[in-house]
Amino acid sequence: MDQEKIGKFIASCRKDAGITQAALAEELGVTDRAVSKWENGKSLPDASNMIELCKKLNITINELLSGEHIAMEDYKEKAEENFAELKKKVDNTVKALNTISLICVIVSVTLFLFTIIYQMCVNMSVRWICSLP
Repeated sequence: MDQEKIGKFIASCRKDAGITQAALAEELGVTDRAVSKWENGKSLPDASNMIELCKKLNITINELLSGEHIAMEDYKEKAEENFAELKKKVDNTVKALNTISLICVIVSVTLFLFTIIYQMCVNMSVRWICSLP
């Protein structure tokens, strides 16, 4: 998915529908700054807004994710491409989350072991100090 292409498509469809950024933002319950970010390719609409956005712009989700109007004969192919792209993004996100989880476990175990060793050293020092004449 090309965010910039999707953004230009959103802007074009919004203008074709005769809706301002502010009016679209109000109808979707977002800020006009959010709409501007979508249209400039800096971010994508949240999944929870996509259906309503598509209704307002009279396009399909498949067209939104493709960043272009799709002829019926190409619809299935584009849907499969979009699905594959979304799956790839989800897989990458899962991999990143798994890596972060592993790092958190390693850090937690290291801190736990450090705490135990530190506590043992403190106890040994106290015993040693107490045993001095």
